[in-house]
Amino acid sequence: MTGLPATPRYDLVVVGGGIVGLATAYAATRNGLSVAVVEREQRLANHQTGNNSNVVHSGLYYAPGGYKARLAVAGCAETIAFCREHDLPHQVCGKLVVATEPQELPRLDELARRGDANGVENHRLDENGIRTYEPDVRGLAALWVPSTGITDYRLIAEKLGELVEKNGGEIHLGRTVTGFARRPADVVVRTTRGDLLGARVVVCGGLRSDELARLAGTDPGVRIVPFRGEYSGFSERAASLVRGLIYPVPDPAFPFLGVHATRGIDGTVHAGPNAVLAMAREGYDWRTVKPAELLGTLTYPGTLKVARTHWRYGIGEVRRSLSTRAMVRQIQRMLPEVTAADLHPAGAGVRAQAVKADGTLVDDFLFLDQAGPDGAGRPGSILHVLNAPSPAATAALPIGREILDRLGAA
Repeated sequence: MTGLPATPRYDLVVVGGGIVGLATAYAATRNGLSVAVVEREQRLANHQTGNNSNVVHSGLYYAPGGYKARLAVAGCAETIAFCREHDLPHQVCGKLVVATEPQELPRLDELARRGDANGVENHRLDENGIRTYEPDVRGLAALWVPSTGITDYRLIAEKLGELVEKNGGEIHLGRTVTGFARRPADVVVRTTRGDLLGARVVVCGGLRSDELARLAGTDPGVRIVPFRGEYSGFSERAASLVRGLIYPVPDPAFPFLGVHATRGIDGTVHAGPNAVLAMAREGYDWRTVKPAELLGTLTYPGTLKVARTHWRYGIGEVRRSLSTRAMVRQIQRMLPEVTAADLHPAGAGVRAQAVKADGTLVDDFLFLDQAGPDGAGRPGSILHVLNAPSPAATAALPIGREILDRLGAA
C-alpha cells in the first residue's frame, strides 16, 4: 500500500520573492543550507524591488548606528561588486543633494555630518561647484556624493534567484502562503499548493508583512500603510539637462527622500517619486481600489494620527499627483528649465511603510523574532522583516547575512 508523499523539509523557508528574501536565500545556500523561496506572484521582484528609482544609495542620509546606516554603506559597495561579477548593468555616477532655500542649509550640514559619521565621502559645493557637476541645476549649496550609483534591481533579484537554484535551492512561484504552524523542531508553512516544512522561516512579505505576521499568530506592533510613488518621464530636451542624480534636501519629518531626477541605466531620465496614500496594498494607480484594504488603512489609529499631523504635506503630494503643473514646480526648484510639457507618466511604485499605532513612521529596518521553543534562532523560529523600504534594495546582500545571523543559521 503506497503512503502519502512526504512533506518536503528545508533548513530554511523564505516567504517572499523580492530582493531581500532572495538575498537571504542566496546567503543561506552559500552556507550549504537547503532553502525554498515561496512567492505568490508568477514573477520575482514584482512589487517594491521591481518598481523603484534603481539608485544604489551611499548611506548618506541615515542616523549613525542604525541598521540603515550600517547596512546601506556596506550594501552600496557590495551591490556594485555583485553587478561587476555577474555582468549586470550599473554605473557609479555620483549624486548631488541640492539646497534651494536658506532654511535647508542647516539640514544640508546635518547630512554632511551623518555622511562623515557613516564613512560616506561627501563634498560641500557652492553655486559654482554645483554647475561643475550639473550645469543646469540651480541651488544655494549642495553635497556631492561620488559613491552613489544606478542599476536595475529587478535584474539583480532575478540573478539572485538563478544563483539560489544553482546552489540547490528551490523557487516556488504562484504559491500563496495561507498559514503557519510552529512546532518544536520546525514550522509548517501552509500554502495554496501544499505544505512545506522549514527548520526556520523568514518572512519578507513587503506590502503584506504585517498580515503574514498576524497569520503566524503574533502581533506585529505596526501596520503597513501603502504609499504610492509616481514617476514622471522627461522629454529628450529635458533629459539633456540631467547628467546623473539630482536630489533635494529631504524633510527630516518623513522617511521619504523627496522628488529627485534620475538618469537611469538605459539613459532615460525620470523624476519622482511623490508619496500619496495608495487605495490598495498593490495600488499602483488611482483606479486600483480595494475597499476593505482602504478601510483598514483609513481606520487604523496610526494613519489617522499621521493625517492629523501632516495633512498639509499630504495635500501637496495629492496635488502633485493630479497636476503636472504642480509636479513640475517641485522639479523647477532644482531644474528651472524643465516645463510641464516635458513630463509624461512613467510608472509608479508602492512603498510598504510600517506605521505604529501612535502615528510614528518607522524609519529603520524592523525585525520581529517569533522564537522557537529554546529561544531565538532555534528550530521552530520565524523571523518577520516588517519594515524594509529604501535603501533595502541597496542593502539587500548584507541584510541577508544579518537575517541568517539573527536566526543562528549562518
